Amino acid sequence: MLAKPCGLSTKTFGSARYSHLKHRCTRDVVEDLRRDHRLIEVTDEVDPCLELAEIQRRVYANGGPGLLFKNVRGCRFPMASNLFGSLEQARYLFRDTLEAVRRVIEVKLDPAVLPKRPHRYAGVPLTGLRMLPKRVRHGAVMANACELADLPQLKCWPDDGGAFVTLPQVLTTDPNDPDNLMSANLGMYRVQLAGNQYDPLSQVGLHYQIHRGIGIHHRAAMERREDLPVTITVGGSPAMTLAAVMPLPEGLTELTFAGALAGRRMRMICGNHAPIAADADFAIVGRIDPQATMPEGPFGDHLGYYSLTHPFPYMKVERVWHRDDAVWPFTVVGRPPQEDTTFGKLIHELTDPIIPTVIPGVRAVHAVDAAGVHPLLLAIGSERYMPYLGVSEPQELLTQANAILGNGQLSLAKYLWITDDPANELDIHNINQFLQYMLCRVDWRRDLHFQTRTTIDTLDYSGTGLNQGSKVVIAATGQPCRELPHQVPPGLQLPDGFSHAAVVMPGVLAITAPRYDCPARADDRSILAAALSAQCDAKAFPLITLCDDAGFAAAAANNWLWSTFTRSNPAADIGGVDEFTLEKHWGCRGPLLIDARVKPHHAPPLVEDAHTTAKVDARATRGDALAKYL
Repeated sequence: MLAKPCGLSTKTFGSARYSHLKHRCTRDVVEDLRRDHRLIEVTDEVDPCLELAEIQRRVYANGGPGLLFKNVRGCRFPMASNLFGSLEQARYLFRDTLEAVRRVIEVKLDPAVLPKRPHRYAGVPLTGLRMLPKRVRHGAVMANACELADLPQLKCWPDDGGAFVTLPQVLTTDPNDPDNLMSANLGMYRVQLAGNQYDPLSQVGLHYQIHRGIGIHHRAAMERREDLPVTITVGGSPAMTLAAVMPLPEGLTELTFAGALAGRRMRMICGNHAPIAADADFAIVGRIDPQATMPEGPFGDHLGYYSLTHPFPYMKVERVWHRDDAVWPFTVVGRPPQEDTTFGKLIHELTDPIIPTVIPGVRAVHAVDAAGVHPLLLAIGSERYMPYLGVSEPQELLTQANAILGNGQLSLAKYLWITDDPANELDIHNINQFLQYMLCRVDWRRDLHFQTRTTIDTLDYSGTGLNQGSKVVIAATGQPCRELPHQVPPGLQLPDGFSHAAVVMPGVLAITAPRYDCPARADDRSILAAALSAQCDAKAFPLITLCDDAGFAAAAANNWLWSTFTRSNPAADIGGVDEFTLEKHWGCRGPLLIDARVKPHHAPPLVEDAHTTAKVDARATRGDALAKYL
């Protein structure tokens, strides 16, 4: 039998009693999902080189359940994926504590609510006690030792530089206060297990991007001229996995959040190493020389492109442990949506109420997953300045935009679209509605505000170098100033080399432009602007994008979001019809043009391996429980 549909196995797998509060390891999570008919067990051999990832991508895309691979080629450990395969499944895993976490957040935001509604918040003190990490000397993760080469060698995309850990929990403490668990940083930073110049027995690569907490500890270790102790754990409580990716407010650490979400104190093994989650499935323990780097990558990343090879820190591994019956959890990233989309949705659910308290006047913020998260940020703010003057242009919105771009990982946004919503008619998660609301109101003569030569996401290669690029704030308010066209103008005349136009959504036109194969192709934007300047029907579209394939961009809003905002650097790639510069402010009187073509300096997009695709296609013909999701 190749695959067992959830709930049909006669074999027990782990303990007989399960609830969310029993999730101490990945095996507990797998059993919980299986008992609720949310798991498929795959018992025939699967290759960790590309095949596992191809299966995972398809199962997620088709709304499938969790997966347990019990026979992984060349590996003695079972592997599990799609554990967070949908928002509903993620809620199920945390079903006993999500509400308690929400109430703790409510009290943290406004302590005055505690005496006003004592019944609602009666459980908050107990949750608060569970949030404190607990120091221990031993744990289940230390039951067995193994070598680095014994760990699953997962490769997800054909040009990846080697095997990677895709759900790591990387923990460090402040070198100036190493015994203080409340100063620990837990993050999900990419870990390369093999390949490049790494010694396969003693070195792993650590890729941590700009604006990540581990960088503060790295800097402190550098100043002390000491190695930085680091622990990489995999598996254990799913609360630790989610905590590692949570953008938390000041005063709430990842370990305390994990305790609240798990419903118990996180047990941390302390000693002459970085703290280790006692219930993890695997632990890689070692140190970073803060002065040393080694080439890391490439890696097929969540923007839908490879992040290329660059020098990053690496860990000198001192020991590798695993618990009895360990299961290796993994995920696959690539062009959204992927399984990490679920993390984003759950994060939005938990953190949306925090935004107004962190950034005054801002009511909601949404990092758009389909655009790769950091490239595109939407926000709803407030216009409260001098209402008696009846001013209808952005004022306070610009103050709020600056606050957003100065706040943690939100500062990585390239495009920030912000408006107020006095009638409360906007759903910030309805991307098309939000953009059309703004396009009805935006005035390109005044509403564009650029930041040049600044930082962008490490994974974004649209800029001028690693972490280097630009940002633009688009702020609009007031009453609609235009109606958005729905059809391509029948008499549209395009310059030579421009071959096709298609409507993406009302007000947004995509045009196929010549291939951008040399720097001179940047002039194509000006050529198109000149051609459109005298065409009134075309100028009715407030936003026009130059694309490699307008048909692809217009086929689905997500195609346009992905290609437009991952392939453009605002300062370099934005132009306009009848553009001008006045007192160093740039604007245009006609449509805004965004050059969203692939350019020579961009990283290559992710493309599946043809042989692996055919191999998984063959699996789909077998008629078993897995096949229906392939």
